[in-house]
Amino acid sequence: MPAMMDAAETGLPFMKMHGLGNDFVVVDTRLSGRVMTPELARAVADRHFGVGFDQLAVIAPGQGDAHLTFFNADGSTSAACGNATRCIARYLMQETGRSELVLTTDRGTLAARDAGGGLTAVNMGQPQTEWREIPLAEAADTLELPIEGGPVATGMGNPHCTFFVEEAEAVPLEAFGPRYEHHPLYPQRTNVQVAQITGPDRIRMRVWERGVGVTLASGSSSCAVAVAAARRGLTGRAVTVVLDGGTLQVDWREDGVWMTGPTAHVFSGVLTPGFLDSVA
Repeated sequence: MPAMMDAAETGLPFMKMHGLGNDFVVVDTRLSGRVMTPELARAVADRHFGVGFDQLAVIAPGQGDAHLTFFNADGSTSAACGNATRCIARYLMQETGRSELVLTTDRGTLAARDAGGGLTAVNMGQPQTEWREIPLAEAADTLELPIEGGPVATGMGNPHCTFFVEEAEAVPLEAFGPRYEHHPLYPQRTNVQVAQITGPDRIRMRVWERGVGVTLASGSSSCAVAVAAARRGLTGRAVTVVLDGGTLQVDWREDGVWMTGPTAHVFSGVLTPGFLDSVA
């Protein structure tokens, strides 16, 4: 469609994607060249006055096949977003006809591959388990934080706080999540997970994402929970994580934490010049 090709005249093209209901607006600046700002990200995130998303991802030229930058719904940035990375990897594989890619993010260099059966796998890198790396505000045992419930702290390019509970469904996440997102021990805020071990290789998990709220799924949170469970000796290093939106396979290997699951490109559209001008 001509309107999709001429961003200067028609606005800003975007794609709407999701991984297990964890939904994203994706802007390919290789085509538009427009700079994404926190103000514009917040406007697009509004599900009534904009488009709506859990995260917004920007594709730009990079040292690998592309560089990805992520914005949360509140306009803050995140170094990592696993499900968005998988969605974009699938898009770029279809674009190039290749089955393996190298993507760069503020988290670092991530490998992605076609896992077969329509599934996409991304290596999210090695987890960060030392308190300074996560980061925490002060020295603490990351395997059992001095917080009620003794959660585990993990970094996956963004900070995570995992509570192992008897029944994940019973936790009022809308109140529980923000209580710990802003805990003083996490100077950059944190993603919050409640995780229930349902088998030696199976975890039921629900998530509150920092800067977003309750989401149906989270790739980096799934990786963090899998790492936390393995460190605690509750599971092995390869697990199925069951989220509100579906399941992901997570495998903590010597070369990093691999996450595999489905992706969806739902539709493409254009943010109109009028909308863009109203934000500027």
